[in-house]
Amino acid sequence: MGYKPKHFSFNVDGGRCDECKGEGVINVSMQFMADIELECEVCKGTRFKSEILEVKFDEKSISDILHMTVDEALAFFKDNNEEKIVTKLKPLQEVGLGYLQLGQSSSTLSGGEAQRVKLASFLVKGVTTDKTLFIFDEPSTGLHFHDIQKLLKSLQALIDLGHSVIVIEHQPDIIKCADYIIDIGPEAGKHGGEVVFAGTLRI
Repeated sequence: MGYKPKHFSFNVDGGRCDECKGEGVINVSMQFMADIELECEVCKGTRFKSEILEVKFDEKSISDILHMTVDEALAFFKDNNEEKIVTKLKPLQEVGLGYLQLGQSSSTLSGGEAQRVKLASFLVKGVTTDKTLFIFDEPSTGLHFHDIQKLLKSLQALIDLGHSVIVIEHQPDIIKCADYIIDIGPEAGKHGGEVVFAGTLRI
């Protein structure tokens, strides 16, 4: 039908809904109140033109796929033997972001989630000649214990690839895995700022 990859992106003109520009919602400015968002009446929140939604992969339209979580998408594409897509999605699951929707706006992510998305993007690249110094600010915020273990494995994977990692963290399970610890305190704010401890953790 002459469609190109851009027709299945809501970021550029082509297949996205012309009314809402691929947002799925219309923003209504309220003069004395917070702005409100209304579902687009043309695409009904799907973000795409009707002719694009008619294109299906295993009975799923692009809108259906973008509404899947990472975990759901991994299972879906594994069942369809799409190993290239699985390889790209797997790092997101490994950093504890399996619950995010594929089409979720980056502006809705918390600081910790955004950091872990960037972490996953570097893990996808694998071995590179350029080495990077990563600084993460409390990436474990909001994570369950099991997801913290996934995060630790991902951080170690960066180190194994030759990168360096600095983590600002209060989570004991992450601190005890550090090669070198700098504890700044003794308290917060104006009561802190002093190096209380610097060295390796010996258990």
